[in-house]
Amino acid sequence: MLSRTADHLFWMSRYMERAENTARMLNVSYETSLLPQSAAAVEAGWEGILSISELLPSYLALYKTITPRDVMAFMVKDVDNPSSIISCLRAARENARAVRGTLTTEVWETQNQTWLEVNRMLKSGEFERDPGQFFEWVKFRSHLSRGVTVGTMLMDESLYFMRMGTFLERADNTARLVDVKFHAMNNDFFGAPQYGTSEAESTQEYDFYHWSAILRSVSGFEVYRKVYRDVIRPERVAELLILRSDMPRSLHASLNEVVSNLALVSHDRESDTLRHAGRLRSELAFGRIDEILATGLHAYLTQFLDRVNVLGGRISREFLMPSAA
Repeated sequence: MLSRTADHLFWMSRYMERAENTARMLNVSYETSLLPQSAAAVEAGWEGILSISELLPSYLALYKTITPRDVMAFMVKDVDNPSSIISCLRAARENARAVRGTLTTEVWETQNQTWLEVNRMLKSGEFERDPGQFFEWVKFRSHLSRGVTVGTMLMDESLYFMRMGTFLERADNTARLVDVKFHAMNNDFFGAPQYGTSEAESTQEYDFYHWSAILRSVSGFEVYRKVYRDVIRPERVAELLILRSDMPRSLHASLNEVVSNLALVSHDRESDTLRHAGRLRSELAFGRIDEILATGLHAYLTQFLDRVNVLGGRISREFLMPSAA
């Protein structure tokens, strides 16, 4: 396959996944902000969204304060923000248009229709009228895009590069989400009051909404209940989102997909790119959450993100266009 074609397919899928991930985080933050809580807690939650995407400096350059309305506008319809939903859907569509001949008609029409529809929705004010419904629509279109891709594309290198892009982006996003959310709760996690006191009961209630919000942002709340059948505990949330290979949006599951598809397109079994990906996956496969927490979750996830970025760079150099970014 031409590297230019592979590059467009890879990034088309990454941008679509990024749009979905952004919609997931914004939707949960929007719903959580409606709960009774202090203004400081609300602001901290929205600041966390900007931190996950590394957009806090860019946001503060445009807005003086952090408010739900401004953050959502910045993350949804700001065309100058490369990580906004509108920018991601535009980039996904443009990459799809560049390789129109490689895609099935269904895949192209799904991408094109998503772009046309999101513009209509934003211009008509549907987003402002019901943000929750808009975020659900973005998630649905991403699900539809993946389903049409798997259901209609020939199982060849084109599909493998698209799948690789999707799951590399997913691993990056899940790691950022867990890192920021756990970092925000660091004091409570390591020093919660003893249960039985009014302070402890208040903390326990806040913790439930905090951790359940994290799980809901990755569609993991029902999965957690099924797997652990217990109250929501931070270490188990971390284990589910990092190490469980049967959790669809976990780091382990994402790396399984990346390695599998990378092996299918790699003609050299001794490839440094494949070895780097395989080593990262094996550490997730044989890791233990107590060891990760003991050595520091933030340090672990920071290193993971660095290694995922290195892996993305290796994939670009070996298979894609040198200018991919």
